[in-house]
Amino acid sequence: MTDNLHVYRYGPSRPPQILAVHGLTGHGRRWETLSARHLPEFSMLAPDLIGHGRSSWAAPWTLDANVDALAALLDAEADGPVLVVGHSFGGAVALNLAAARPDLVSGLVLLDPAVALDGAWMAEIADAMLSSPDYPDRDEAIADKLSGSWGEVAAEFPDELERELDEHLIELPDGRLGWRISIPATMSYWSELTRPIALPRSGTPTTLVLATRTTPPYATAELIGALRDALGAAFTLTEVDCDHMVAQARPAETAAIIRAHLI
Repeated sequence: MTDNLHVYRYGPSRPPQILAVHGLTGHGRRWETLSARHLPEFSMLAPDLIGHGRSSWAAPWTLDANVDALAALLDAEADGPVLVVGHSFGGAVALNLAAARPDLVSGLVLLDPAVALDGAWMAEIADAMLSSPDYPDRDEAIADKLSGSWGEVAAEFPDELERELDEHLIELPDGRLGWRISIPATMSYWSELTRPIALPRSGTPTTLVLATRTTPPYATAELIGALRDALGAAFTLTEVDCDHMVAQARPAETAAIIRAHLI
């Protein structure tokens, strides 16, 4: 634990080269396979965000609170700017970190980032989660995962779904099962996804990976246009044929994109 963040550390024992930021309802251990099998030569920090996993679940539950916590982590452990890789909500966190502390960020890889999304859509998702936040048993949790973008991951890499369940599914006080997340924090974060786009400093090398099977898209035309206008030649848009869980569904392609920023 570094202050209020629980942090997984992968790769060589040296100052971090990569900060990997998971998405909403996720956890830092989701980056383990990508690091161990595809990027073993690079040192990586993979924290659980606030309200997730084994990190603090105490409020405030905001993008700003996570940016402050990540900046403190990098100030303590990095010896220079690092590549920040963010998935979904983690992409929003990464952009806000790059805007607030450009000295800490050498570049960005945004994996199907969820930024400046429609408020009515976020309300619909939050209502659905609040009405059914847990499961009677493991089979129901598996069925829920398979009905969404994890279905694609399980079809290609079934061990990844089992790892997700083993790490992230816990017994709740009432005997039902749920994810290792704070539901109040998650409700707040759905609202945070509607905040305006935070832009990185001019010249920041940035790759946005658009998952072409995500419908409706999380990475909007507004976001892509804003990054292209702000960054010019420093911005790259890459389309990957998969659903939302990019790093789990297409780990080799994801690793190649990350490696290109580091060599």
